[in-house]
Amino acid sequence: MYDVTALGEVLIDFTPSGYSANGGILFEQNPGGAPANVLSVLSKFQKRTRFIGKVGNDQFGAFLRNTLQQINVDTAGLVTSNQTNTTLAFVHLDPTGDRTFSFYRDPGADTTLEIEEVNFDTIKDSRIFHFGSLSLTHHPSCETTLAAASFAKENGVLISFDPNLRESLWGNLDHAKEMMFKGLHLSDVVKISEEELVFLTGNSDLEKGSKWICDTYQVSLLFITLGGNGCYFRCGERMGMVPGYEVNVVDTTGAGDGFLGGVLYQILEKNCKIDSLSEDELILIASFANAVGALATTKRGAILSMPTLDEITTLVTSKITTKENV
Repeated sequence: MYDVTALGEVLIDFTPSGYSANGGILFEQNPGGAPANVLSVLSKFQKRTRFIGKVGNDQFGAFLRNTLQQINVDTAGLVTSNQTNTTLAFVHLDPTGDRTFSFYRDPGADTTLEIEEVNFDTIKDSRIFHFGSLSLTHHPSCETTLAAASFAKENGVLISFDPNLRESLWGNLDHAKEMMFKGLHLSDVVKISEEELVFLTGNSDLEKGSKWICDTYQVSLLFITLGGNGCYFRCGERMGMVPGYEVNVVDTTGAGDGFLGGVLYQILEKNCKIDSLSEDELILIASFANAVGALATTKRGAILSMPTLDEITTLVTSKITTKENV
């Protein structure tokens, strides 16, 4: 059995890495893609993972397949397309390390994944199924993603969803919202940003916005990431703010995916129904996830920047020690 199977995009992030002798920006090739980033965390934490997606028959696709295999993610579900190229994204970093993206995906191989190319038995044979909204932007990957998530739900698999708003990839933001609502309707565990909370609910109030999402779509566990300020969680009537960790930020690419990978790891470790989690357990899950997300920002890239369990323990312990010495 797999601990987590994820479906969606795996792509190349070209990350700024200095300047040439002529003053031009140099870009470093890094493996990325939100669902793959989430799996990279779990694989690093010794969980059994499987990726379902599509890349082009090009050097980038080969590089991505090889990268996933090197970090022990099962790639039997990764299809190669001879018609479309691997999706590329150029990352732009501001002085604080925060990022924006320019995508080259018209179409990208990930958007052409068809239902017939998915082995549904591996989804049923998983403890958690994870997906995001970027595979909902185009056909046929949209139908494939919803079919896979619906199948997981029908077979009692816990479903994790990341709306992951990238406005430039949607021709129409009303359509984006509609598709994200379909994703929420199928989901048990959801991670969103403050920006996505406002986009989905029209409300910036964490308590009111989170309640609306959970009540409207029967989401069992919702996290709202707040950057360096940590996160807010809601599980039924249990909710709260959990502070983040101060680190030297280099590149925030993949931080939210690292956070969600940390959440799913803790859920797997606890091996209990979400509704039975106490407030103290929820705080510990959020704090652990905050640490994963924070450490993911201390290196360039996403998949290869995810921390080890030892690094997380060191960060969490140092914070506790500092508090005790104050």
